[in-house]
Amino acid sequence: MIDWSKSTFTKRDHETASKIANAVNALGDSVDIDKLSILMDLEACNIVCPLDLDKLLAFDSFNLAHDVCGIANHLNRTTGELEDCFLPRCAATVPA
Repeated sequence: MIDWSKSTFTKRDHETASKIANAVNALGDSVDIDKLSILMDLEACNIVCPLDLDKLLAFDSFNLAHDVCGIANHLNRTTGELEDCFLPRCAATVPA
């Protein structure tokens, strides 16, 4: 089970994640992930694999889609771990 009590997301992180979700949704039909799922995935992923959200927000559309879709496709929603050796390009650190 994801331990949400370990989340370090701040109000600013939530605001940045919301901007990221809006940017992903602006990509149109090429990325079909709803905003709430993106927000939850980013926060869950950040617990195990800290993300540089400012870097993610600044990415071009290709790299933005790569990271957000990769997280959506490789996040184990029970454990919060990223599977299949996926590592987001915006990872702040390499997880242990």
